[in-house]
Amino acid sequence: MDEQVLILVVAFVVIVASNAPIAIALGVCALLALLSLGTLPACYMMAQRMTTGVASFPLLAIPFFVLAGLLMGEGGMARRLVDFATAVAGQFKGGLAYITTITCMMFGAISGSATAALSSIGGIMIPEMTRNGYDRRFAVALTTSASTTGLVIPPSNIMIVYAVVTGNVSVAAMFLAGVLPGIAVGLAIMAACALMFRGQQVGTVAPFAWGRVVATGLGALPSMLLIVIVLGGILGGVFSPTEAAAITVLYAFLLAVVFYREIKLAQLPALLLRTGITTAVIFLLIATSQALAWVLASEQIPQAISAALLSLSDNPLVILMLVNILLLAVGAVMDMTPAVLIFTPIFLPVVTKLGMHPVQFGIMMIVNLCIGLCTPPVGTCLFVGCGVGKTTIAEVTRPMIPFFLAMFVALMLTTYWPALSIWLPTVAGAIE
Repeated sequence: MDEQVLILVVAFVVIVASNAPIAIALGVCALLALLSLGTLPACYMMAQRMTTGVASFPLLAIPFFVLAGLLMGEGGMARRLVDFATAVAGQFKGGLAYITTITCMMFGAISGSATAALSSIGGIMIPEMTRNGYDRRFAVALTTSASTTGLVIPPSNIMIVYAVVTGNVSVAAMFLAGVLPGIAVGLAIMAACALMFRGQQVGTVAPFAWGRVVATGLGALPSMLLIVIVLGGILGGVFSPTEAAAITVLYAFLLAVVFYREIKLAQLPALLLRTGITTAVIFLLIATSQALAWVLASEQIPQAISAALLSLSDNPLVILMLVNILLLAVGAVMDMTPAVLIFTPIFLPVVTKLGMHPVQFGIMMIVNLCIGLCTPPVGTCLFVGCGVGKTTIAEVTRPMIPFFLAMFVALMLTTYWPALSIWLPTVAGAIE
């Protein structure tokens, strides 16, 4: 086993250091480890494990949700959600910050994409906040942090990936489990804003008016109904999560092309091409990581890591904190999808021995890795946010610190308060 571990570690570090894609690094590591085992033809085993890794019905939901997110991002939904959030929260001191957070939560949940929420909402709210006297660096940091809530609030592609990797967790349970933790992350970010605004002259946006709330709410209602349709249909047994993804595409198409008329039919081929490219990247990651996971399992590496962690302490609180620290370090240097694919088989046996439900661990892992999306040097959302806000990572890093702390508080709640994740799917009958 020591030989295979050494091959995996050295090969992965060298390949990643050469700026090769993570999927290529995972695939090459798996192939080298299979060659070192020498029990079966390595190329045959590699092809078999990769094919088996993506031969999963729930994974069909991923291209549908990717396409739905693109349709929503281009379909004018962001502006309507901003108008509604402004009508609701515009009367509060520092209202634009709350509006940005609420809109990111709603749009991220509808589209299932943090980068889509950041690009769409950030393109509107960062300039608006700057015009109203907010520091641009603060605006970028806030929007970057808030955009990640869409990965925790369902529907979310990363939840589908986690469910497939575990093999014994339903997508419906993950969707329901993410609702309350996602809201907790958003509330923590808004609480951080409220603390920063104390003693500062931060104005309001608009006085509260029921007429405006109703008018903007009606405009945004068709977009927000999507979450109700997806979760309600899954819970009611009307359709499976995979079928829900297809229905989401149809609904988003009708909304963006027919109802809002923001997307022309001539734009659809380009959106389909972007969907195909994104899906291909995700599926290659899944295929190569599943091959690597088979090698790890065959050499009992997860069991060895589990035993090592459990030997450090007999206190579950300490072990869970160590797992979170390791995941935070991973999130700083690796994107969310490969991190979930690689480290779920390693850490899941550890936390289940401590009594944590796999669904709760999945949500904990996603909330944890959302922090990594905002963390240099590899934070995807941080790069996108700086691009949208026309600033640099160095300038945004310091304003990000209060939001890091807020997200960490939400992570601790998710880790040590099981009911936050487990209560809703248990009540709905998604888990026992």
